[in-house]
Amino acid sequence: MIVNSARAVIDGELKSAVSIEVHDGIITNIGAAHDSPDLTIAGTLLPGFVDMHCHGGAGFSFSSRNPSEIDSILALHQSHGTTTQLASLVTEPIAELREQIKFLTSYVHSGKIAGIHLEGPYLSQEKCGAHNPSLLRAPDQAEIADLLDVGQGGITMVTIAPELPGAIEAIEYLANEGVIVAIGHSAANAQVTKEAIDSGATVVTHFYNGLPPLDEQIQNITSHALLDPSLTLELILDGIHVNEEKAALILGLEPRRVALVTDAMSAAGSIDGKYQIGSLAVTVAGGRATLDSTGSLAGSTLTLDRAFERLVNTQKYSLPQAAHSLSTLPARTLGINYAGEIAIGSVSDFVEVNNGSFIKTHRL
Repeated sequence: MIVNSARAVIDGELKSAVSIEVHDGIITNIGAAHDSPDLTIAGTLLPGFVDMHCHGGAGFSFSSRNPSEIDSILALHQSHGTTTQLASLVTEPIAELREQIKFLTSYVHSGKIAGIHLEGPYLSQEKCGAHNPSLLRAPDQAEIADLLDVGQGGITMVTIAPELPGAIEAIEYLANEGVIVAIGHSAANAQVTKEAIDSGATVVTHFYNGLPPLDEQIQNITSHALLDPSLTLELILDGIHVNEEKAALILGLEPRRVALVTDAMSAAGSIDGKYQIGSLAVTVAGGRATLDSTGSLAGSTLTLDRAFERLVNTQKYSLPQAAHSLSTLPARTLGINYAGEIAIGSVSDFVEVNNGSFIKTHRL
């Protein structure tokens, strides 16, 4: 198949009159517009979005063990531009978490999801957010090894609060096993944060959220992470989790390090009402998800097309910058080389946009 596009982001640049040749779902050639294309696209093509932190959507959660529900989540986010994503799991009893991981491994092995993200149970009770504090625990290497074994190579990322007993050793172990370690839901000081980074942590889970505030007087995990160029900083750009001023600060200071994520819970793409996140009751009103017990934010109802539109229209990112934050950076952070760019050898997953508006997803 030969596709002509009016414009496309290629090699970090916006190029006009582009031809993309696709065979069996892989890009095999990129050149000037073809005289006889099989498909002509009037808008601008970006690489398909990559979401490295997503718990669900369409009324369902990745904790489900119902295949039709998992497929509904994937279809919902794909229709909003996400063509590659991790399945994030919240804190549960270890026995339940094992079963959830075991069920999702087939989706990893089939390529339907890019991996499993464990956001818990190794989190700070002080910064528990929407995780059941009674289930949080210090990391245990034998327990982690068992979870990795259950996952059969499918666990891609684990979030850990680095100040917990045994956390630095767990971070080093996971990194040596090829698992990406994110730090988050943490009140760590700068020294402990540095130790975590030196031990192999490379990501900050939803920067600003589940962390202490930036403080000129106290050097903490938030300030240290902002200044450390080795870290990828997740950002939930929904106008709820982070206000526009804070978003502008991080997007202005560190534009090459910010990966937009949804942190979507089951209500994404669905209606306001009553939901669950793990074992905790959630109410969604006006698209804002909060715990019934504490009023804390409980994930988002965001999809990446809306994050894209906010990034371009409100934060004034260019289309190449947006492609980097929504596709290239998350893919490279996860060690994914087959997606994240429009390039020879990449999968033919595209997002069509028109200036700052999302149009549709193309998977060719």
